[in-house]
Amino acid sequence: MIKLFVMDVDGTMTDGAVYLDGGCGEFKRFDVRDGLGIARLIRSGVRAAIISGRESAVTERRAKELGIGVVLQGVGDKLAVLKSLAAEMSLESRDIAYIGDDVNDCSCIAWAGTGFAPSDARTEAREAADVVVEAPGGFGAVREAVEHILEFNRNGALG
Repeated sequence: MIKLFVMDVDGTMTDGAVYLDGGCGEFKRFDVRDGLGIARLIRSGVRAAIISGRESAVTERRAKELGIGVVLQGVGDKLAVLKSLAAEMSLESRDIAYIGDDVNDCSCIAWAGTGFAPSDARTEAREAADVVVEAPGGFGAVREAVEHILEFNRNGALG
């Protein structure tokens, strides 16, 4: 049973674009279908977390809107942080699903009990994944992963 779903942000929860205005503003596009999926997953009892290499107030806001309790940003070594989080929550790798899209996610994708990658992820991330979802990052990839997790938790097999 998957007990924790960990997500990368840029290129996974978003399409990978970061829009900067002339001041300090930053804009990202999030898919509301992903958000509904995350909310459903949390209601089912699966915890959700974000591990991101970038610091972003936008990410913090989106996580708060969705009820994602663990948001770790500005992370250099994602695998070390993921393993620490797992230990803190008394979870084993098999209890964790991870979705990411780039080379800095590969070790987490491979270490997690179930690793996901969006269809437009880097080749290395797709090769590390157990499941490559059909949707690209920011356009339903997280929602597809969520549906696989919900199916797995119901029936013991990835959908």
